[in-house]
Amino acid sequence: MASFTALALSGFFILMVHPRLYWGHVGNDLTPALLTLPISNNYRPEELQSRMVFTEVPGAPVTAERNFHIFNQNGWARSLHFLAAWILVGIGAIYVALGVSSGHVKRDLLPSGRELSPRSLLQDLRNHFSPRVGSAGVGPPYGLLQKLAYTSVMFVVLPLMVATGLTMSPAVTAAYPILLDVFGGYQTARTIHFFGFTVLVLFLIVHVAMVIATGFSRQLRAMTWGSEQ
Repeated sequence: MASFTALALSGFFILMVHPRLYWGHVGNDLTPALLTLPISNNYRPEELQSRMVFTEVPGAPVTAERNFHIFNQNGWARSLHFLAAWILVGIGAIYVALGVSSGHVKRDLLPSGRELSPRSLLQDLRNHFSPRVGSAGVGPPYGLLQKLAYTSVMFVVLPLMVATGLTMSPAVTAAYPILLDVFGGYQTARTIHFFGFTVLVLFLIVHVAMVIATGFSRQLRAMTWGSEQ
């Protein structure tokens, strides 16, 4: 939880520097954005001055100049983000290894073929959206939506976050340029990374809300100590 919080906060500060998302290899203030996030003054390219030649040499490069102060003091955020990411990866790898070796993943988390039927999915949706909220059991057996949420985060979203995060590192892509080919460019990896983060935040909010609704103290003891007593 501590590493996830550090990643969320540092990632938000990194995004504030250039809160525009693109698709492909190239993205900057002068190219169309796939999505613009109004979270800092840096998202307003229309406030850029017109293009200007900054040298008098024929064929000189062309640039643009901002007319407002750019927020770009995020060196600490990048360092913290990278550090917290490795902590989360280490803890996650241990969790998955223990879950696989103990049979927890196969026994409690992977849904069976029978559970994946549309009828079972609709029934589990009805159960979750029913107004009956109160004390609930802790730990396995999990419902179908719980299993799908846990396995999706564990085997899809988090690995994708790690892979796209590494793709955004010039040092990593210099050694393994195939990552840029896999994701179709630095900017595509950055956009996927952002949407993966959004999914994780939504998962966290729903997860915490369900824990509170079904008995916070009991659920927390079960998650941390393995027993609700």
